[in-house]
Amino acid sequence: MSSSLTPGSVVPLQIFPEQGVLVQEFVIPALTFLVGFVVVFLVGKVVLTPVVKRVLATRGHDPSVQSLADSLMSVVVWVLALTIALTLAGFGGFIAALGVFGGAIALAVGFAAQDLLGNFVAGIFILKDRPFEVGDWIEVNDITGRVQDIDLRVTRLKTFDNELITVPNGELANNALKNPVAYDKLRQKFVFGIGYDDDIDHAKEVILDEAAKHPDILDDPGTSIRVSELADSYVGLQTRFWIANPNRADFVKTRSELVQAVKERCDAEAIDMPYPHTQLTGGIEVDGLKSEQTTATSDD
Repeated sequence: MSSSLTPGSVVPLQIFPEQGVLVQEFVIPALTFLVGFVVVFLVGKVVLTPVVKRVLATRGHDPSVQSLADSLMSVVVWVLALTIALTLAGFGGFIAALGVFGGAIALAVGFAAQDLLGNFVAGIFILKDRPFEVGDWIEVNDITGRVQDIDLRVTRLKTFDNELITVPNGELANNALKNPVAYDKLRQKFVFGIGYDDDIDHAKEVILDEAAKHPDILDDPGTSIRVSELADSYVGLQTRFWIANPNRADFVKTRSELVQAVKERCDAEAIDMPYPHTQLTGGIEVDGLKSEQTTATSDD
């Protein structure tokens, strides 16, 4: 069999693959990956995420759970879109290798980001135990504010000075936390001080009467008054009263109005509400000083 090559002929070097091979091995898988990713991502965002939100809202879950579900669904949609697109494009081996590599990365990141993972787990327990909900005002570690949002890692509080405080979920889950609005009623306390010469029973009647007049103070449970202390300048009457559907603005306003009404009523009925004061008694001995002055004058 004769060869088509003749002495001195040059064989052309093929650097790039043929056009059909290029399209088959690179262009089509890339387009398949892109189309698959976009389709799955849009279906997840437009269909799957709204369905999950609707189901949670129908079952009566609070906004904090819905917010967490929204964050989780965003992650799930991204992972599903990437996985399905890689599979459709024929990169199954790449997914397996990525899984092994991802496991090693996850282990390393887990050791490096223990606090981050702890906050994530704490956020899940907060949503499970529900010590507070979006809209509640809470107190923890000298921080007071209204819960704006519960995320995977942090909880955002809005203070009553209109400041935003971001608190790690781990701090909320691992420290004592006060939720004054967890129930439908809240009891408040205030100590009224009257003079030692005043009639205690009369003062109690005044306080109870003013509490009964206030529309936001409950009759059941009723207001109670106890003598709590015998201070240096006054007799302390600790008054306990209840308000319904409490929030911070309501209970601060109600307590302020009650204190003002009792003060004005006591002034009108000549019930003394003394303030602490200190009286100095005694004298200064000056005889020696006068004698020295007299001696000095005679010497002159």
